[in-house]
Amino acid sequence: MTLPRDYRGQTCALARSMEIVGERWTLLILRDAFYGVRRFGEFAAHLAVPRAVLADRLTTLTGAGVLERRPETGTGRREVYVLTPKGVALWPAVRALTAWGEEFYAPGGGGPRRIFLHSGDEAPLDSDGRCTGCGTAVPVADVLVAPGPGLAPSTPDDDPVTAALTRPHRLLLPLLTHAPAGRSTRGSQS
Repeated sequence: MTLPRDYRGQTCALARSMEIVGERWTLLILRDAFYGVRRFGEFAAHLAVPRAVLADRLTTLTGAGVLERRPETGTGRREVYVLTPKGVALWPAVRALTAWGEEFYAPGGGGPRRIFLHSGDEAPLDSDGRCTGCGTAVPVADVLVAPGPGLAPSTPDDDPVTAALTRPHRLLLPLLTHAPAGRSTRGSQS
């Protein structure tokens, strides 16, 4: 028996939020969207999520106004998924859950797998999203995601998203500027 998607009888704002972002895979899709993943195939390869599940989650997120589907610039043939302002507003929750997971569930104990830096001075962000160098609250568009000391070395079998995330990258900008030549289906746990 499948669980219902809504919390009937609940008037709590958290319950309403969970109807949109509380399903398995949804926060990982959002995390990847912040990293700059935009194409269906990139999400599928990086997350190793069943394509039908991915399609359902993307439909839910676009229907809720968290993601927007639009033609890819320059191609006119492909569509990409881009965070809307409503989606960007989820960044503090995604950042906080990532930090919580790094603290309590990081594999190997080698430190965080990803670190978030202020693009202005490349200082790390604190747990509240403030730059530890200049003290400003850093908007998501000014955040760099960079490999941390706990990130495993890249391998030739890595999907294109995993490989690209071994280099510092500003959030919200497209991670891959062209469609990969081969269709890797090997997922990653990054």
